[in-house]
Amino acid sequence: MTADFAPQRAPKERERKRYLRALRGMRAYLDLVDSGPVYTCPVCGYEGRFSPVRETPGIWCPACDSRPRHRLFKLWMDRHLSLSPTARVLHFAAEPSLSALIKTQVAVYRTADIEPGFDLQLDLTALSLPDACYDLLIANHVLEHVDDRAALAEIYRVLAPGGRAILTVPQVLGWGETHEDLDLEPDARMAYYTDRLHLRLYGADFADRVASFGFTVTYISAEEPEVTRHSLKRGERIYIAHKQG
Repeated sequence: MTADFAPQRAPKERERKRYLRALRGMRAYLDLVDSGPVYTCPVCGYEGRFSPVRETPGIWCPACDSRPRHRLFKLWMDRHLSLSPTARVLHFAAEPSLSALIKTQVAVYRTADIEPGFDLQLDLTALSLPDACYDLLIANHVLEHVDDRAALAEIYRVLAPGGRAILTVPQVLGWGETHEDLDLEPDARMAYYTDRLHLRLYGADFADRVASFGFTVTYISAEEPEVTRHSLKRGERIYIAHKQG
């Protein structure tokens, strides 16, 4: 028995409709960019319309280049982060706007990345650093690019007792488990993980994944009214991994 289908438009009419709707969508997108909501950036204090990122308007602060995760970090920092003047901080893939807020408050502040152009050129999965040498390590959207199990073991090792790691990752909280297939080619990663350079897309099990290395894990979420005021990603989380000591 064959399925019943509704009648289709002729091929030329289908193409005309496709392009017409695309043009209308582009017009609506430009209207949103030109006359969208006014936001306040807690990182730099700018107030106005934000720039789009890909197909999403109102994401990027045009004054300091902050994205939602950076603005959420600043809100958390203002409310919950107390840094000792003697603190030692290692910041992976450091964002300049956040660097400026942290480095003047601590004794040691170093930026790091596997690529040159930072204070230290380091592989997060095999850190050429002594044990317990930093009090705070920051890695915003880094773990999805690397062997995260090796990286988390190294983060735990180089943190001093009582130290903390501040971690953010791309995450779908509706998924119970992280989606990870290391055999995927770059084009398939784009389809599954939204980026050719990502090795996985995390689910709600991320906190357990971090805790399995010995950390106590807490988090904060982007909630109203800050979401609307600062153009945050609704429900996005910052994870705080504490090393006991």
